[in-house]
Amino acid sequence: MQLPHPMSSTFRPAGQPMSSAWVTRAKTGAFTLAVVVAAAWAGSAWSAGPNYPITQGQRSTAKQVAEAGVPLSELAPDAPDSYTVKRGDTLWDISKLFLRSPWRWPELWGMNLQQISNPHLIYPGQFLVLVKGDGRARLEVGQQGSAGPDGTIKLSPRARTSDLGLGAIASVPMHLIQPFLNDAVVLDKDELDGAPRIVAGMDSRTIFSRGDTAYVRGSLPDRRDWRIFRSAKAITDPDSGEVLGYEAAYVGAAEYIRRGDKRIGEGGVEEIVPATFTLTAMRQEAGVGDRLAAAGPRDDLSYTPHAPSGPIFGRVASLYGEGLSAGQNQIVAINRGKLDGVERGHVLAVLRDGERLLDKDDPDRAMLKLPDERHGYLFVFRVFNRVSYALILSAQTAVRVGDHFVQP
Repeated sequence: MQLPHPMSSTFRPAGQPMSSAWVTRAKTGAFTLAVVVAAAWAGSAWSAGPNYPITQGQRSTAKQVAEAGVPLSELAPDAPDSYTVKRGDTLWDISKLFLRSPWRWPELWGMNLQQISNPHLIYPGQFLVLVKGDGRARLEVGQQGSAGPDGTIKLSPRARTSDLGLGAIASVPMHLIQPFLNDAVVLDKDELDGAPRIVAGMDSRTIFSRGDTAYVRGSLPDRRDWRIFRSAKAITDPDSGEVLGYEAAYVGAAEYIRRGDKRIGEGGVEEIVPATFTLTAMRQEAGVGDRLAAAGPRDDLSYTPHAPSGPIFGRVASLYGEGLSAGQNQIVAINRGKLDGVERGHVLAVLRDGERLLDKDDPDRAMLKLPDERHGYLFVFRVFNRVSYALILSAQTAVRVGDHFVQP
């Protein structure tokens, strides 16, 4: 029997703008990048309702710096006087360019709090100007122009309309984490152990790639889209050795084509006819024994990078994929999750474990433990009960299992 495909539906992903166009107004001292940064951090648009993805702490910070700008001491030492946004930039890149701590974006937002309701975004080609005065700094958006006798740059009013889908820059490198939003899974227990499994293929095939047919045995609800996983591996706490969850390695996707059945074969022996699947997308080759799980809804929520509201401390529990260490733009799992107050969008500072050595000049040969030193940032993008996945935004040295992390 052919399994009917469910009716496709049209939907608008979370964070999708209500309007297809936007207008930027820029005039000296009036329109600052602050609201632009806030809107882009929060997603594609703002609404007038109560569901702003902004914490009370961030809003309070913005009020404190509203209209005044930020202290010059908060600027990065080599912050440029102006900058033209390039394709491939992210809000993290731009904040890091101008501020000592790129996660402190509310201080940019606070420069022009009264504009918060306008759904502005940052686009490649926009010209940003850093204006300093009275020990404070503002970041304004305007047209490129010639510097005056006193070194200032005049910004003339202009209007520009652009489709929101054409190149607005992201908050963080979304292309790096997009494949993990739905494919990386941590289970509280090894639920895949009893999940439907691939038992065979056509022509006695045991290895499968995209477009191949695979036969699957197990309990299969009538759902069209399924994901394929390899056997789950345990993630253990570097401190206690306790199992925090089971990481299921994503293999690919498959489409449910035909239900399985049972029949009476020769000699009256009952035979099982497995279900039929077509493999539609592959991260790696699938094989006999791989497990299937029904695909859930796509995770298209926007991300708002922010610091934890209180102290937090933990360790890197595992590295995604093979390898003994990881660097910038790679994925790690940390030993804190939803039950520990970790949220999507948390920015964490990762610390290099201080070396242990003997004081050779001490007659007692005292053991020294050098301080842990900050050497990078993590960005949490997926949270489970006791484990979270994070992207390494920056790292001066390799990140290893057991490295500490704290609030930035």
